[in-house]
Amino acid sequence: MRSHRLGALLAIVMLMLVQGCAINRATATVDPSANLPAIKRVHVVQLQEDGYNVNQTIADKLNAMGIVATTSKDKRTDVDAIVTYWDKWYWDITMYLLELTIVFREPATDFPLATGNSMHTSLTRKSQQEMVDEVLGNIFKGGVK
Repeated sequence: MRSHRLGALLAIVMLMLVQGCAINRATATVDPSANLPAIKRVHVVQLQEDGYNVNQTIADKLNAMGIVATTSKDKRTDVDAIVTYWDKWYWDITMYLLELTIVFREPATDFPLATGNSMHTSLTRKSQQEMVDEVLGNIFKGGVK
């Protein structure tokens, strides 16, 4: 009888711990002055330490959405927007993308026109492609014209 109680208590504690580990968050904010449908050409600035080619995944998704996107470590000003990002990777049996933030900036001033963020912990993790899709989907809410 005592071992059953101990087992039940252990199961309850484990369940409480597991429930606390699942975080899903996906947000986007767009400055009221931003005209996102007017953005036709962007440049994704690659982070120096990006070992996962997140910049290319972002550029590929933007190209698929009908926005001409280039990428390199250099900034360009001959585009409608500069795209910067921040990625946070985490180890939990395998490496996975824990959090991704993408920012569309005015090329001349670096002013943030739109920012999107997605965070998924281990139990609700998404692939790099799914995270990029989620962030850009939230920024553009329904696509690009």
